[in-house]
Amino acid sequence: MSFPDTSPLGRRRFLTVSAGAALAATALPGCAASVDDSGSGGGGKTTLTVMSVENEMDKKTIKAAEAALGCKIKLVLYDTTKLNAMLASKTPPDVVRGLGATDTPYFAARQVMTELDPYFAKSKALKVADLDPVNDVWRFDGKKQGTGPRYGMAKDYSQDSMFWYRTDLLEEAKLDLPSETEPLSQDEWLDMGKRLVKRRLGKVKVYGVNASGLSTFCTIMGMTASAGGNLFAEDLASVDFSSPEALKALSWYLEYARADIGPNVANPNPDGWDWPTYQAGRMAMAGDGYWFGGSIGGDAKLAKVSRFAPAPQLGSHRISPCFGATGYWIPQEAKNKDLAWKFFEWYFGGKPAQERAASGWGIPTLKSLHAKMPQSTPFQKQAYKVQQQELEHFSILTFSPYAQLTALDAAINKVLPGAIKSKTSAGKIADQLNAAMNKQLANGKKVLG
Repeated sequence: MSFPDTSPLGRRRFLTVSAGAALAATALPGCAASVDDSGSGGGGKTTLTVMSVENEMDKKTIKAAEAALGCKIKLVLYDTTKLNAMLASKTPPDVVRGLGATDTPYFAARQVMTELDPYFAKSKALKVADLDPVNDVWRFDGKKQGTGPRYGMAKDYSQDSMFWYRTDLLEEAKLDLPSETEPLSQDEWLDMGKRLVKRRLGKVKVYGVNASGLSTFCTIMGMTASAGGNLFAEDLASVDFSSPEALKALSWYLEYARADIGPNVANPNPDGWDWPTYQAGRMAMAGDGYWFGGSIGGDAKLAKVSRFAPAPQLGSHRISPCFGATGYWIPQEAKNKDLAWKFFEWYFGGKPAQERAASGWGIPTLKSLHAKMPQSTPFQKQAYKVQQQELEHFSILTFSPYAQLTALDAAINKVLPGAIKSKTSAGKIADQLNAAMNKQLANGKKVLG
């Protein structure tokens, strides 16, 4: 179904749509007031409010942005609940960090994002012809992702089902190194993980593999697509974990989790993320995209024993999607849209973009910057070669506009841990996930109409 081009949703309707936003509006009364209603900072300069994370908008970046744009930058730390409340009260930040792959349909359907096509049409710094295809995840035509108006832009991206591995640990286990061109099957990858895991007194000392990815829901969604199916129904209003393809993906994840060879929803990595574990030699294979090479490249000894590999496949339908495409968008009710666009041109097309491209912390989202990807060391050359070959298999998996990823992952986090430990059958787990998620999706569809 399509969504009419009407004014943005009012406060009451958006609060109804956004899970938890009504609670947030009462629990966080100061969040709307944190935005400078006047739009001006000290000394008469306009204040641009950016909702982001500290490691992206650190003091150095903020200072550079203020110098380049001639304004004050106010950082609001990203929080989903806070964002929903600010949008509902029509006092949003001017620029919002988001995941294009999963956020775009939800917010675009609620008409709280600014269409950026008119800005791109006039821009000299950001040309549509120069946009990497990944930026299409920031498009939504009311029915599916990848077409229609542009609502944001990615700062960089990775194909998130690819993985890194330590040659020293594979060689120690007498395992052949993965091919740089032909993907492993998910079963082959799982078998390698089982052979690489190391235990002491019944506890994991070295993880064989982390196959959890950026999100458990997205991990299963990607495997289902590789098997030739779709987790979402055609109208995106429901999920079906009971389909043959989805059940195969769910069963694979259950076997992975129950084997206890890597971090999972029932037994998370105490380090919080893969880098410290991988660097310390306590993880043999890390299911992370190209961006992870930015960390590896900073450790010369580790770089010598690290390699990049294509995304494993559950079936014969080879895909290599992006579940992030992290970038920024401009709310419909933003007070400083033109200044926000100038921030876009500086951040996505200026010096920050060039520095990111050369860092190895992700694939540039302007095609003209691909040549700046690092290729000076043997480690960088191998990663670049594998990544360039993998681009041929990039695909967009349309996400539903009826629920946020955080809500769907919350359902998984509620159902799976106990089911994994109790060895509940995949079929029963599929029924529980269908019931929980389809209720959320139905509520979202009812509100949108």
